[in-house]
Amino acid sequence: MMKKLFAIAIPILPGKSQQFKKFIAELNGSRYNDFTKSRKKLSVHERTFFQSTPNGDLVIVTLEGSDPAAAFKLFGESKDDFSNWFAKQVQEIHGIDLKTPPQGPMPELIVDTMEEILQS
Repeated sequence: MMKKLFAIAIPILPGKSQQFKKFIAELNGSRYNDFTKSRKKLSVHERTFFQSTPNGDLVIVTLEGSDPAAAFKLFGESKDDFSNWFAKQVQEIHGIDLKTPPQGPMPELIVDTMEEILQS
């Protein structure tokens, strides 16, 4: 089965970079087991990148799995303690409410060379 990839760039609100760093430290530390269990339950492999730009800091998140876009939406429906904590952090750091459907369209894949690479 071919895995699909979903990526989204999310700005960090002004003044929230230190809170973001603390959030990531918790995800990689004391909450790592809950984080990995959450992503396993959603059947996705998550990678998160930090990018500092002249216009501010942002995060690039990739989800890889059989249906990562659906997993992104399903996460918002999760009601366990970890998911609620995670969603609260995202709301405070990025201004995005993961518990409600996105207001705009989901990211669209526009270039993908993997098929050609796999066939060569």
